[in-house]
Amino acid sequence: MATQVYETDNIILINGTSVFLTPLKIKYLRQFMTAFEDVKKAKDDAEAITALAHCAFITMQQYYPSITTIEEMEDSINLPNIYKLLWIAAGIKINEKAEESVKKQATDSGSSWENLDLVKLESELFLLGIWKDYDELESSLSMPEILTTLSIKRELDYESKKFLAAMQGVDLDKQAGKNNAWEEMKARVFSKGKTDNPNDITALQGVNAQRAGFGIGMGLDYEDLTKK
Repeated sequence: MATQVYETDNIILINGTSVFLTPLKIKYLRQFMTAFEDVKKAKDDAEAITALAHCAFITMQQYYPSITTIEEMEDSINLPNIYKLLWIAAGIKINEKAEESVKKQATDSGSSWENLDLVKLESELFLLGIWKDYDELESSLSMPEILTTLSIKRELDYESKKFLAAMQGVDLDKQAGKNNAWEEMKARVFSKGKTDNPNDITALQGVNAQRAGFGIGMGLDYEDLTKK
């Protein structure tokens, strides 16, 4: 059974403070992905690392807002921990020991959020009536939380419709024929952009892992042989 929706971790700042890391809330993820465009445009690793430092600084607005400048962040966090928070915050995976350039590692692992109709997803979620406005919603939820919540909401809606249809002798499961765009989108997000196949091992994380009964981070892992 799954016990968490997303991966978390801790880093220790140079001053000894422990900082708890979770995926970025949408409010900060928007800023992060805008800044990440500079990583894609970087001419070399030096420019890419500078751009990634800006991305990391944005994450600290959520994790440790008392750090108010990039200089303060660089004085407070070593490079391995910067790479760790980039992974937890937005799925940007960088291995210091890899032969590939930092820029290539970052851009290859970064999820492409522009493929998601975020406005539509948030609008559907907003109908639950929990948040007073969209700013509050985006300050409250990360992308894994949005997808997990919507997944359960849609499943409950579908089960309700299926029950009503069954009372009229209609089998919605047969008529739907669905392994649809919603499942493919979730697979893209949970696999960090590696696949849109819900049955791919890299997609078996979070709610997908719970549904399968196992998954990455739950005793099952995999090795990416293309990195060797």
